[in-house]
Amino acid sequence: MGHGSGLGQARIQKIISLKPPKMTHKTTLFYSLFFLILPTLLLAQNSLPNNIEMNFLNKNIHLYTEMIVANAIIRGDRSKLLSFKKINNPVTLQVGGSNPNELAEACKISEGYGYKEINLNLGCPSKKVQKNKFGACLMQEPDLVAKCIEAMTKATKLPVTIKTRIGYNDVENFEFLKSFIQTTKDAGSKKFIIHARKALLKKLTPKENLNIPPLKYDFVYKLKDYFKDDEIIINGGVKTTEEIKKHLTKVDGVMIGRAIYHSPYFLADIEKEIFKNENVPTRTEVMENLIPYIQEQTSKGVQLNHIMRHTVGLFHGQNGSKTWKQYLSKNMCIRDADLQKVNHIMDQVRKNNPVSLER
Repeated sequence: MGHGSGLGQARIQKIISLKPPKMTHKTTLFYSLFFLILPTLLLAQNSLPNNIEMNFLNKNIHLYTEMIVANAIIRGDRSKLLSFKKINNPVTLQVGGSNPNELAEACKISEGYGYKEINLNLGCPSKKVQKNKFGACLMQEPDLVAKCIEAMTKATKLPVTIKTRIGYNDVENFEFLKSFIQTTKDAGSKKFIIHARKALLKKLTPKENLNIPPLKYDFVYKLKDYFKDDEIIINGGVKTTEEIKKHLTKVDGVMIGRAIYHSPYFLADIEKEIFKNENVPTRTEVMENLIPYIQEQTSKGVQLNHIMRHTVGLFHGQNGSKTWKQYLSKNMCIRDADLQKVNHIMDQVRKNNPVSLER
């Protein structure tokens, strides 16, 4: 994962958690934003529109940052890596590493930035991550993982949690997964976020690892049956509110990533259908709310395209979405994008589809 420059806000990558109404004995809905999951992470950390006021679209969100390497927190620009707008709280910091001492030090440093939780990434399968010995490859070394979690829990008062997969390479059986989760629980993990695919280390690209290994939700359901009193969150391939509702009858939460990246307004659908709140902004209002942030950040040197490329999917599924995408691609998702065109873009879209773009 890259660790590009920023202007004082942590990159909100991965996970958004929601606290839904009482649907089961423990229901916390999680969904993750892969705004920065691509290898081209060299955009400013604070460039994400979702890093301003994500609760404008959904009042129940809990953001997780993208994975930040422990060593980068210790030796890098902490303000750029760790700062974020407090209006977005609760926010969880996700860290990567395999050195217990470095992870402990990163926890100590991060505690003062306002995070509500620290999450250890045990699921990223990229070759770069494997080379540095963190992410999904650590599933091969549960004892080392335990030492890392123990060191982290001793270093911070914040809850320490994990995100992992159901297995790796040829290791894909429930007994292994149960044992791995038990090891992390005994070490001090307070929550278990499970991507319901195994990781094929050194065999697939990160993108392929998000699609090719088959989803096995039953592994996660069974895990919840075994760890009845623990918080088990399911992740992987969730695209609709109906799927969310189904999962919430089996586990404590749902994590969503790419579906929100491709269609950010899915957040509003979740707010309406899961949280029964009809008072959500229109897509047009989302953009209008974004404009002051754009003006603020570009005045600080953030490139406009770093912000606008994350709005490409805002009108996904609506009449005129093609016009929106074409206009952004041609005028606002380029390196030298003209700030003046921000004030023009909504008129341009409305001119083509004055009604359908309102919701």
